[in-house]
Amino acid sequence: MSGLSAAEDIESSLEGHRVELTGYCYRMLGSAFEAQDAVQDTMVRAWRNVEKFEGRSSLRSWLYRIATNVCLDMLKAAGKRARPVDLSGPTPLAQAALNPLAEHTWLEPMPDGRILPSVSDPAEAAVARESVRLAFVAALQHLPPRQRAVLILREVLAWKASEVAELLGTSVASVNSALQRARATLAARAEQTADTADPLDEEQRRLLDRYVAAFEEYDMAALTALLREDAVMTMPPFDLWLQGHDDITGFMLSLGAGCAGSRLVATAANGTPAFAHYKPDPDGPEFVPWAVQVIDISKGSIAGMHFFLDTPRWFPLFGLPDHLDTEADAKGGADAGAR
Repeated sequence: MSGLSAAEDIESSLEGHRVELTGYCYRMLGSAFEAQDAVQDTMVRAWRNVEKFEGRSSLRSWLYRIATNVCLDMLKAAGKRARPVDLSGPTPLAQAALNPLAEHTWLEPMPDGRILPSVSDPAEAAVARESVRLAFVAALQHLPPRQRAVLILREVLAWKASEVAELLGTSVASVNSALQRARATLAARAEQTADTADPLDEEQRRLLDRYVAAFEEYDMAALTALLREDAVMTMPPFDLWLQGHDDITGFMLSLGAGCAGSRLVATAANGTPAFAHYKPDPDGPEFVPWAVQVIDISKGSIAGMHFFLDTPRWFPLFGLPDHLDTEADAKGGADAGAR
């Protein structure tokens, strides 16, 4: 019994770090599913080698060392993941065509609950949210893997340079140099950052309520009033992306016209508001999955609408139902999600 109890204690200790490790691996890899695989591999390696853990560092540090090695190994065989905006310029509406690229091309969304551990310090929570925004994780993909690890550990997780040096088996001077180069790379790729509060402030809640109403009513005039003039819309796995009121609403009324009558259910992804997007089933009265929408808010307006269309992968990951039966169910789901 004592052996069983000890095993349970070890398993509980390891599991207590799963969310933060998933967040770390997600920032490193840019993939929701690869991050989960990396963490599972980390847990298995830790379990198998727990008798070798000598306690010279904390269990947390030891797990991060294992997770870093797993991620670095995975990155040797993987290309960097990207958003559509990283691959080309915006597509004029007149030239819009839906060309899918392979799954491994794309930066993937991630539910907040899988990557953002509960913390009591508001400043720490804000840094964690900012560091999983799509734009930030996309920027990380431009760093060499070891620089990526250094920047995340030092800037996001607030590790000391000496701790990072020990984890990576290098010197403090090397860590500081890598951090300086990583900062310079990110500074050169600086973008407008989202400014979503947590919890949402009253102005942001009203903005999202208006967005849901405009989208569900397919009211393009109302939607235009909510969008920044330079707002973007992306739709992985398609490489197309659109910028500006006219091209976004024009697309929604042409190639995207099948989304009229859709319903949105609130969720959360990448530290920002998100919605499960269900559109009417042409063969019946139900609403069927169409996309996970990740929304960027900046200066009181919608700055980005990112539609991730591979719903057989995303809806189970987010714990979302595979259909909505009626309009009443859709409204109830949206209310529950908002809570």
